[in-house]
Amino acid sequence: MSGLVAVGVDGSESSFAAVEAAAREARARGAGLRVVHALVWPVTYVLPHPSPGGASPLGPPPMDPSEDGLRKMAGGLVAEAVGRAQAVAPDVEVSHAVVTGEPLTVLEAESRAAELVVVGSRGLGGFVGLLAGSTAVHLVAHGRCPVLVVREQPFVDGPVVLGVDGSAAGAPAVDFAFATAERRKAPLVALHAWTTWNAPLPAPQDASAPYANPPGALAEEEETLLSEALAGYRARYPDVVVERRVVHGRTREALIDASRSAQLMVVGARGRGGFAGLLLGSVSQAVLHHAHCPVAVVRAAGARH
Repeated sequence: MSGLVAVGVDGSESSFAAVEAAAREARARGAGLRVVHALVWPVTYVLPHPSPGGASPLGPPPMDPSEDGLRKMAGGLVAEAVGRAQAVAPDVEVSHAVVTGEPLTVLEAESRAAELVVVGSRGLGGFVGLLAGSTAVHLVAHGRCPVLVVREQPFVDGPVVLGVDGSAAGAPAVDFAFATAERRKAPLVALHAWTTWNAPLPAPQDASAPYANPPGALAEEEETLLSEALAGYRARYPDVVVERRVVHGRTREALIDASRSAQLMVVGARGRGGFAGLLLGSVSQAVLHHAHCPVAVVRAAGARH
C-alpha cells in the first residue's frame, strides 16, 4: 500500500457520503484511508449580569458538555464513519483521528501528507441554498493536494468530464482526470469552451482591422488549443476513451451543463485569464456551487494525482 486519502467527517449526510466516496478512491488507488473529525470547543459567552466591579467575566455556554462528553460524541461519529468506509471497501486500511481545531485548519494540515482530500459539499451549519459550504470552498483554495467535493448522492455512471483551458496552471488537472478515468474504467470528456472574449488575440495582419480574424479561424485555433493540451496523454493512458468537445459559449455554463450526466467533474483551481493573487478562479467557484456531480479541483502548485 502507498499513499493516503484523507476525508473530513462532521456527522452530516454529506460528510458520510464523502467517507464512502473516499473509501472507493482509496481502494482504486491502493491507498490507505484516514478519517478525520475536527473537534471545535464551544465558544465562551459573556455572563448577562456584570460583576460588582463592572466587568462581565467570560463563562462556559449554558449547555456546555464536558470534555469527556464531547470527545465521546466525536469518537462515536468517527466510529460510524469508519464503519461506513469498511462496508464500502473492506480491504482498505482505515485509520482515524479526532483533532482539536477548526475544520479548515485541520483539513489543510491533513492535505500536506495526503494525495487526495475528500469532503462533503455541505456540512452541519451550512447555509440553505448553497451547494458547496465554506469549508469545501476554502479548502479547495488552500489545500496542498487535489480536493474532491462530494454531493449527498454522487453519480456512479457517466463520464469523467475535464474542463480544459490550455493554461499551464490547468495541466495537473488534465493528468488527474486521465488517471482517474483509467482507474474508474470510465470514458473521459475533455471540454473546452470559448468565446470571442476569452480567446487570445491574433497578431495584427491589417492595420485597418488589427484584431480581425478570418472566418472560422478562432474555432480552428481553439480546436488546436485542446489538441495541444491533451498531447501525450493518449499514449500514456491508452485504455481511456476520450471525447474531445469544443463549445462556443461561456465556460461556466458549458461545464455545469456537462455535469448533468457526469460521474465526476475535474477542473483546475485557476486558469487562463485568472487574476494574479487569486487562489480560486471564478469558473472553479461556479462549478463547486452549481455542478450536478462531485467536483475535483486540482491546484497547480504541488498538485498530485
